[in-house]
Amino acid sequence: MHTEYFKVDPVKPDLEILAKAAAMLQQGRLVAFPTETVYGLGANGLNEQAVKAIFAAKGRPSDNPLILHIDAVDKLTTLAAHVPPNAAALIERYWPGPLTIVVKRQPIVPDVVTGGLDTVAIRLPSSLVARELIRLAGVPIAAPSANTSGRPSPTTAQAVLADIEGKIAAVIDAGSCDIGVESTVVDCTTPVPTLLRPGGITYEMLVEVLGEVEVDPTLAGAQAIPKSPGMKYTHYAPAAPLFLVESEPVTAARLIKREIDQALATGKTVGAIVSAELADSLPPEVRTAVYGRRGDATVIAANLYENLRSFDNAPVDVIYAEGLAEKGLGLAVMNRLRKAAGYRIIRE
Repeated sequence: MHTEYFKVDPVKPDLEILAKAAAMLQQGRLVAFPTETVYGLGANGLNEQAVKAIFAAKGRPSDNPLILHIDAVDKLTTLAAHVPPNAAALIERYWPGPLTIVVKRQPIVPDVVTGGLDTVAIRLPSSLVARELIRLAGVPIAAPSANTSGRPSPTTAQAVLADIEGKIAAVIDAGSCDIGVESTVVDCTTPVPTLLRPGGITYEMLVEVLGEVEVDPTLAGAQAIPKSPGMKYTHYAPAAPLFLVESEPVTAARLIKREIDQALATGKTVGAIVSAELADSLPPEVRTAVYGRRGDATVIAANLYENLRSFDNAPVDVIYAEGLAEKGLGLAVMNRLRKAAGYRIIRE
């Protein structure tokens, strides 16, 4: 299949170009498009066959639910059977934005979207390109990240093409995504709203609105039936095995240097994803990706997936990553790094 490439301005997108992509979606074809979080792989969310094509293109397990993207708040009730007060409060504060709510579904939502559950995950992105595309398509768009399942999510159109060119009808390029990690997912069907996946709307921001938020045990590696994307399977992984070092900065620096020295001594080619503070002290033969300064989780999140992908073209035998404090957006970064490492974690 030939993948068409459409370039648009993220602030003033060409609506004629977006209309071409929207027509493809109406025809049941797949289109990758930018959001403020990552690039999504879109299909008509009410077309069962089109949604099934997403799973085929990604190699994604069919019991992993998808998020439905809408272009306006008034579209919510066509998909949600009930919008509880806690969901309404979050919507009032954080939509449009990187927040997905899980609510009871309407019968119109296909089982293939929800993984057979009676709930559905819904989001209203802040990206103008995404909202205009959805508006022109006239249907909710089911869209996981536009990558091969298990790989780091794409934050550029080039990363999309590297993974799934030839498997989709088109990709819309509007430059790099602002946030760089997937949306926050909150289950609003539980007595106390439950954080299923951390993202750009932080735990602290949720508590500010709701007062109380539970954290799903799967974030610590427990097994459960997934209610949202990113909960069950290994995700975000680079080609080489990744080990995550979790300790306060001084100890983490010592542990990373120890692991790197041991790996180099056995003849391995080593990669490292570390803070700017640590990077200069690593041996010169280490292929280093600097994710930013330790205290700047916003920059680290924006760079994370590109850093993970950076070793694709400069292959290494093993990668060591420096963890960061789980405050604010740091919780989302650490969630992604743990999954990328397959929970191979070094602590002391």
